[in-house]
Amino acid sequence: MLSIFKPAPHKAPVDEAHVDPLYRRLRWQIFMGIFFGYAAYYLVRKNFALAMPYLIDQGFSRGDLGFALSGISIAYGISKFIMGSVSDRSNPRVFLPAGLILAAAVMLFMGFVPWATSSIAIMFVLLFLCGWFQGMGWPPCGRTMVHWWSQKERGGVVSVWNCAHNVGGGIPPLLFLLGMAWFNDWHAALYMPAFGAILLAVFAFMTMRDTPQSCGLPPIEEYKNDYPPDYVKESAEQELTAKQIFMQYILPNKLLWYIALANVFVYLLRYGILDWSPTYLKEVKHFALDKSSWAYFLYEYAGIPGTLLCGWMSDKVFKGNRGATGVFFMVLVTIATVVYWLNPVGNPGIDMACMITIGFLIYGPVMLIGLHALELAPKKAAGTAAGFTGLFGYLGGSVAASAIVGYTVDYFGWDGGFIVMIAGCVLAVLLLVLTMLSENKHKAQLARNG
Repeated sequence: MLSIFKPAPHKAPVDEAHVDPLYRRLRWQIFMGIFFGYAAYYLVRKNFALAMPYLIDQGFSRGDLGFALSGISIAYGISKFIMGSVSDRSNPRVFLPAGLILAAAVMLFMGFVPWATSSIAIMFVLLFLCGWFQGMGWPPCGRTMVHWWSQKERGGVVSVWNCAHNVGGGIPPLLFLLGMAWFNDWHAALYMPAFGAILLAVFAFMTMRDTPQSCGLPPIEEYKNDYPPDYVKESAEQELTAKQIFMQYILPNKLLWYIALANVFVYLLRYGILDWSPTYLKEVKHFALDKSSWAYFLYEYAGIPGTLLCGWMSDKVFKGNRGATGVFFMVLVTIATVVYWLNPVGNPGIDMACMITIGFLIYGPVMLIGLHALELAPKKAAGTAAGFTGLFGYLGGSVAASAIVGYTVDYFGWDGGFIVMIAGCVLAVLLLVLTMLSENKHKAQLARNG
């Protein structure tokens, strides 16, 4: 591992009188850093799609450009897992901004160098690189949250933070419009979001910190008097090797495997609806371009209040049982998807309401699986655990949403595509039920041993 990413050393403890005010100030500051730092990753994740209509005008086919765009998802799924392992042994204050600047650099290159958009192969390689650097965003945020917020408060904190991708995902079109107004250059879709990402990378570096101990503070469990059932301070605060993380806490972890597999089917629905709704609404429901675009936008932004509600319910209603919360939301999203599919043509209000409802409900389980992964491993292995579930979500669910749903619709029509997505919902529910039952059994066993 490069020395630049090494975890920050522990500082001498601050006076007890200063612990509470310093903790309070730093937690607000650090949260702002990871929220806007992660939102910035979405400035340079989806912006290539804005340039695609202009590349089509230059003679590229939609299929070829879709293949080039897939480079981001393929690389991101792998990188989120591998970089998660690296991030567990790194300083997130350096790690997150470094990945963001590198991803932005790829987009600047594509925006300013004509050769970079001259062929599908070149675009695929560059977007693959961008996707790889994207994998340096989520894991350091996960590491930060498990070090600075205790288990009982994480549901609310993670749900608010998880809105960062909805916030970031909505900004590139606005930056593109600004760039077109200033420069009348479609390449602004690539370089304007990149400039914004670099500015936010600097902000993240200025506001983020490594562990509480690197600031002279006690561990969060001690500060909040909120100890997990099996918490032992000496082992919980010890840095782990990659081999220890994988062999002791990832591969043998049955619950982690359950939620990783559930993530495949949650992502299948998330991206199946999001990616195909403009085509489905146009071809089947006869929506005009403006209406389908609004449905797409509302799907994304409905996820913000839905995620916040899911985090609150997870902590307050389901008492920290992430599996049970996920089952509740996935059952509702399955019903909304069936209504969206079976609603007859000529009821655009119902179609729009279904898009909003699905967006409202699906991002909660997406957030919960990431949160649950953080809690199923020691905090020194949190990034790897989150990356493990992300690997399944993107390489399984995201690719299936693009390829399997697309080919199914080609051969069996839209009914076949919806059957695939609804079957995925059912499998996600079953796997989350298994998670819930296993989690309850594990907690009962810990209580008996305690």
